[in-house]
Amino acid sequence: MKIISIVAVGFILLLLLVMDKKQIQKLMERFSVFWFRLAFAFLILFAMNVAGGFIGLYVPVNIASGLLLAVLGIPGFATICAFALFL
Repeated sequence: MKIISIVAVGFILLLLLVMDKKQIQKLMERFSVFWFRLAFAFLILFAMNVAGGFIGLYVPVNIASGLLLAVLGIPGFATICAFALFL
């Protein structure tokens, strides 16, 4: 496990050395957009869980549903609503 983490960190550092400044900025912008979407997805999941609690629906707030909502957006929202309704 220790060797794998050292190799991964070395690989990432090597990639950063090979990339130019514009590519690094674009990569960091994509990471920041993804983390914002993930945080907003958890906010939406929490609101769905609170609102669903009033009518007896349970919406799971976990990393899988957060990633689903962050990556897919509105179709992910519909999927989570369908899971909460039919399961």
